[in-house]
Amino acid sequence: MAATVTNHTTTPRRSPTLAGFFALGLFWGAWAAVLPSVQEATGVSKGALGIAMLFVTVGSLPAMLFVAGPLVDRFGVRAVALTCAAFACATTLPGLATTLPVLIATLALTGAASGTLDVAINASAARIEADSGKRLMPLAHGLYSVGILLGAVGAGLARGAGSSREPILLVIAALIGLTALWTGRQRGPISHVETRGLRFGRALVWIGVVGAAAFVVEGGMESWSALFLEQRLHAEPSVSGLGPGVFGASMAAGRFFGQAAHRVSDRVLLAGGSAVSAVGCAIAATAPNAPVALVGFAIGGAGISLNAPIVFGAAGRKAATAVATVTTLGYVGLLVGPPLVGGIAQALDLRASFLALAVIAAAVAVGATRLRLD
Repeated sequence: MAATVTNHTTTPRRSPTLAGFFALGLFWGAWAAVLPSVQEATGVSKGALGIAMLFVTVGSLPAMLFVAGPLVDRFGVRAVALTCAAFACATTLPGLATTLPVLIATLALTGAASGTLDVAINASAARIEADSGKRLMPLAHGLYSVGILLGAVGAGLARGAGSSREPILLVIAALIGLTALWTGRQRGPISHVETRGLRFGRALVWIGVVGAAAFVVEGGMESWSALFLEQRLHAEPSVSGLGPGVFGASMAAGRFFGQAAHRVSDRVLLAGGSAVSAVGCAIAATAPNAPVALVGFAIGGAGISLNAPIVFGAAGRKAATAVATVTTLGYVGLLVGPPLVGGIAQALDLRASFLALAVIAAAVAVGATRLRLD
């Protein structure tokens, strides 16, 4: 989530803030890669697994709306370290679940910790942008995608070598904890993060809805790509882990491209990218084998990658409360994606789920042409 801040005398350093983005992505990439093991350990259906993942949203939204803002107000840039430490503790829990109720409870806690860290690092990044006058959000979100890549590939290789989900997630949690220790050296205030004063003008809501739809595509592809490769295309764990990894790599590449593409308008980047993502989702859905599906995930990730920087930036140019509206809608879309894919997979199959994501991406491309992003 993005945040708008006012100026204070102390500016957070770039590197600890960027490390927080990387740490957040590291867990969610690893989580996507171990998801087949989690399903096997808990014995739940794809539909039940999708419902369990919905509780990430249940935990995260109240935390973002009512906890993260006051936390940043009170502790300033140290909130990055505190929320990163809480996230490290929470990420040890879902991998230990062996029943659906325990999985639901642990995912709700993980979602709460993830949401507060999300707000803290974005508040810090926005503060750096405001003080320096230079863009940082695309780079920061690109490093989140790099974290997705390394977490997914590393966890997939570990599973292929025989490791179970518990030690994999414990290692990830330890790395996040080390990040928290490093970021704890920062000191200084961050002004109030406006997470509650929501605005609902027509143009603003349209930006939020289009952004949320794009986030559905992002969340669905990221979370279910490994399971699709393993269960539908019979890939080995070391290969299935490449699904979210390739997706994360292409997301990072797309965001770094967007950082450099100064002459291309935001509307063109968002609409064109979403159309490209629709093609990628369709390729993945109809893929006869894992290599073709991986190509689809790469195309889909690159296309949808600029949604977050563009819609959050557009909101930030309107008003601080506009950021709260758009980011809240966007985060809902990001976290609704995985359970939506699971529900469709339960009713039909995973190929139908990815075709549905292709349709949603195409709708985003059409909707983006009508947005006022300046």
